[in-house]
Amino acid sequence: MGPALLLAPALVFLAVAYLLPLIDLARISAAGAPWWAHFERVFSVPLYWESLLRTMGVALTVAALCAAFGYPTALLIHRTRGVTRVMIATAIILPYFIAVLIRTYAWMVLLGRNGPINKSAIWLGFYEQPMALLFNRGAVLLGMTAVLLPLMVLSIYSSLSRLDQSLVRAALASGAGPLAVFWRVLLPLTAPGVGAGFLLVFVSALGFFITPTLLGGPADQMFAMHITQQAESITGEGFLQALAVVLLVITLVVVGVAGKLMGFEFIWGGGRLAEVAPAPARARARTQSGVAAAGADLLGWPALRVLGRLPGGWGAWTVRLMAGFVIGVLILPILVVIVISFSSASYLTFPPPGWSLRWYEKFFSDPDWMAAFRNSLVIAAMSACIAVALGASAAVGIVRGELRYKSALMLLLVSPMIVPPVVLGLSLYGLFLKLGLVGTHVGLAAAHAIGGVPIVVVIVAAALQGVDRRLEQSAAVHGAAPFTVFRTVTLPAIAPGLAAAVFFAFLHSFDELVLSLFLSSPRLRTLPLRLWADVNYQLNPVLAVVSALEVAMVIVGVALARPIFGRSRAAH
Repeated sequence: MGPALLLAPALVFLAVAYLLPLIDLARISAAGAPWWAHFERVFSVPLYWESLLRTMGVALTVAALCAAFGYPTALLIHRTRGVTRVMIATAIILPYFIAVLIRTYAWMVLLGRNGPINKSAIWLGFYEQPMALLFNRGAVLLGMTAVLLPLMVLSIYSSLSRLDQSLVRAALASGAGPLAVFWRVLLPLTAPGVGAGFLLVFVSALGFFITPTLLGGPADQMFAMHITQQAESITGEGFLQALAVVLLVITLVVVGVAGKLMGFEFIWGGGRLAEVAPAPARARARTQSGVAAAGADLLGWPALRVLGRLPGGWGAWTVRLMAGFVIGVLILPILVVIVISFSSASYLTFPPPGWSLRWYEKFFSDPDWMAAFRNSLVIAAMSACIAVALGASAAVGIVRGELRYKSALMLLLVSPMIVPPVVLGLSLYGLFLKLGLVGTHVGLAAAHAIGGVPIVVVIVAAALQGVDRRLEQSAAVHGAAPFTVFRTVTLPAIAPGLAAAVFFAFLHSFDELVLSLFLSSPRLRTLPLRLWADVNYQLNPVLAVVSALEVAMVIVGVALARPIFGRSRAAH
């Protein structure tokens, strides 16, 4: 039971700072007589009901777009080798670590009246005057798809990397064409990865707030936006909480149904925590594969008879072109923002009329920007310490402990990843207000750590599962105490994963905006909050400076982590 006790601190922290506020949120939403009065208003007022339907429709559309463009991208990464694979994977993964607010701001620059898309279209003669590319449904779908695409690509690539390549070679040797192999072998066998990515994107999109607010118009309001608007206004207690509970319940129902069909492992992107899958899980996997194959047979063969007449190279070029488009969508906005940060213009325009460091000088000389930057650094460091201390010990406990219901415990530890941030922020506000933590460094650090703990647990647990248990057993047999075994054998082996966990927990807190909107105060502003305020009221190159600095920080962090991982691979 020793390792199992390491779970206790994380479980207590999440119970107090995460589960209890959500339970209290549900209690307040049902207060009064009758208890369903506030929920009845949510579903009877057209404004909220239509917004809820719109949110689900947008989330489904974004998930479908991510699946359509994510599969060829993952396939291209899988098929390439060496430096080419590293470059493509980096181009896909790197934007995922950039804050959602910064990526959305990049699209505001790209789609603006003076942005490169309008200027290029006018130069090419497509139209004479700049078009209104912002503040419509198309901009919302484009921005949300670009933000969530890496999540889909990673999920599908994970399935492709586990695929037995001998099946593909056998199908080709039997005379099947490339399209038939894809439809009858690749797609059915990777269907669980596609499904997991689809669900993760859909659940994430349900709680989206930043991108629709900045890129959409009045007809594109998402359900989460109503929660933040109600929170800013003086409203009766109960209805606001009911809005949040409705969004939370829908999210949990979707995750619950998906978990029943696929297993809850899709949430943390890993396999089962036991060495041997239980019989129901094996049966479920066979059923999924059979259903996917049957679907391919029913829907695919008529299309394959037509598409099979096309030259074999068409499929390869389709993959390259679609993946190239995805890479451009992910990388181009970030590059444009970096270029604009060096503009000499006094307004936002691309390409810049000249080059200057005036906006960097303005950023570093502005006391408000510097205060926000320092606050973000301090809060992120505190939050990372909390998350790593709790998450790493919990990961050791759940991987090395002899426990029943490991998957259920893992689900509890990573569940903050699926709760919409606006719901979590609203629930925390009541608790932190009572404790006097609203508007404090400690309060924001603790709140950010709720989302940091799952990140650390997933990374460290994966690192621990890669450690050869025989090394630990050999050290124990030779008389080493448990702590000595961990310090001399386990810790060096998981050091790269632990370093990555520290970096990503820090980055998660540094970029956190939604929780900070609920829990900050006028005297305590973080960098994302200051960026959010300026994006809403003015667009100038100072914002591009903040974006460029964030991109540089992510690149430096990943570059520093690479030698650590390299030493780890060499050691093994």
